[in-house]
Amino acid sequence: MSTSHTDAPAQLPIETGARSIPDRATFELLARRDDVPGQLAAEECKLLILGVDTPSPQLYFLNTKTFAFHWDFATRGLGLEISNRDFNAITYFRDDRSNLAGTIIANDRYEPAGGGEPGLYALEFWPTDPVRAPHVAVAYDLVGAAMAFAAGRLAYHPAGDTQEALFAQDAAQLQQLGVRSISTQELFANVAYVALNPGEGFGVLTAVDPTTARPPTIRDVALFATLPNDLGHVAGVISATPQTPLSHINLKAKQNDTPNAYVRDAATHERIAPLVGRIVRYEVGAEDFALAPATAEEVAAWLERIRPAQPQTPPRDLSLTEITDLTRLGHGDAQRVGAKAANVAELLRMLPHGVAPDGYAIPFGFYDRFMRDNGLYDDARELIADPDTADPAQREEKLAKLRKKIKQGDIADEDEAALLWMQANFGLVTPIRCRSSTNNEDLEGFNGAGLYDSFTHRPDEGDLSKTIKQVWASLWNLRAFDERDFHRIDHLAAAMGVLVHENYDDELANGVAVTKNPYDPFWPGFYVNVQVGESLVTNPDPSAVPDELLISAIGEHGEYETQYIRRSTLTEDGATVMTAEQIAELTKLLATIQERFKALYGKQDDPGFAMDVEFKVDRHGQLAVKQARPWVE
Repeated sequence: MSTSHTDAPAQLPIETGARSIPDRATFELLARRDDVPGQLAAEECKLLILGVDTPSPQLYFLNTKTFAFHWDFATRGLGLEISNRDFNAITYFRDDRSNLAGTIIANDRYEPAGGGEPGLYALEFWPTDPVRAPHVAVAYDLVGAAMAFAAGRLAYHPAGDTQEALFAQDAAQLQQLGVRSISTQELFANVAYVALNPGEGFGVLTAVDPTTARPPTIRDVALFATLPNDLGHVAGVISATPQTPLSHINLKAKQNDTPNAYVRDAATHERIAPLVGRIVRYEVGAEDFALAPATAEEVAAWLERIRPAQPQTPPRDLSLTEITDLTRLGHGDAQRVGAKAANVAELLRMLPHGVAPDGYAIPFGFYDRFMRDNGLYDDARELIADPDTADPAQREEKLAKLRKKIKQGDIADEDEAALLWMQANFGLVTPIRCRSSTNNEDLEGFNGAGLYDSFTHRPDEGDLSKTIKQVWASLWNLRAFDERDFHRIDHLAAAMGVLVHENYDDELANGVAVTKNPYDPFWPGFYVNVQVGESLVTNPDPSAVPDELLISAIGEHGEYETQYIRRSTLTEDGATVMTAEQIAELTKLLATIQERFKALYGKQDDPGFAMDVEFKVDRHGQLAVKQARPWVE
């Protein structure tokens, strides 16, 4: 059996690999584009070192377009006769290994904090592989010699929890061995461009001031210095503030196929500032964005292409007319109480006691009766039919008047009594969270993230009916109205339910998770953003970056490993927002949610199906899951 590194060929055809990489062009011949944590479509080139336990280890760069796996390269590319099991046994997860497998990732958007040539080549190993300092140094020296064109731009990057823990022990030794290292936090804090959602849009490039009288519309490419807490349907988003991929802004971008990117110093950027106020074509690519002048005709043609062709009527069942305990509801009741309330009711069934909020659902029948009793449907019809509503400023003014009427409307005596009964059940000192739950949000293909408003009713605010009417009124927000109008959804068929439960006060952390691995579907996993306290991940505070992490089943025996992509800007000394124990518990909850909802939605055979999950760590350090809806991509 030929397994020795001395049996490997001295030279390779470029279709197989190479022993050295003299320039970037050769690197690109060998590399393939792949989504990696923190970066879309990164150029990555895999490497294999044979005889790492000998005085003369041999470095090989794989043609990564040809060979996706190191063992394939070793057997088919180098002609070694060794089983996959035996190869893994001498290549991974041990100090006395014979081989070392790694990857070089081109981080082209990295810009050194102190200045210098942009771009960095990160030497990485499988995140759960405990590679110690001596082996890191061997790889670093060999790669540095074989990639002379990357001099000064090569660094070892510990890529997961396992390697970060070892790095804490080995940092001094690595420095003594001449290995330049870079943390995940430093690597991704110094990027000038991040594509959040690739795509193309046409509209007026508009610098948006949060205090402006006119909110941006589908005819605007919105340029933000800081991110808004809510946003209607726009043609594109450029932000000068880093975004979380799971913010409401980006969830909406994914839903609407809207181009969205972070660009450092966007407001003064040489390719952006001269085009402010002009009609543009805006494209977000994995590596860069493009802006170019466009015409009104191109805007009109683009809008016609992307808008749904047929009107849509969201289903609503008005037969349920009583406030209902969540324990009596489930996923199948979405057409009566809204998907948000129905799915929280389902979470109550599947998760351990106390993890999902218990409470009540106010059904669509309540909203419908209120609207009819107060003649508010007639007001809504008049607004929709009025030609002046086509003007954004007039539309917002008319919608504000309708919302005011809803808040001042009278609730039927029997419904008021039911609300008082529900309020009393929470006790005299309990704050109550009242959350929108409509028939056109949290759906497959349309999540409606951030369209409607939720409110917390405090014990000193009097009757709960005031807050319930505030939630009902939010059905007629400008951003919600415009979104329905674009999708040709019948406004009068839209219905608002309310999910009611105890409010989470003084939470230690809040987060959002997607129940799949968006970077590599081959490895099951979960993608998580989590932030300290009540600084929301979905509606982030300006400049507040959350922990961004990937939890994937990449361990030697399928164990889950955590890879941090970014660290929170609100913790000290790079501390994580959640403990390892909390992450382990969250992982179990997410696995349960994915399996159960996959069955409920009939998606057992759909590898792309995932749930978008909102969670908290309460003031006692306990995990709470507050929402689950289909992930829209």
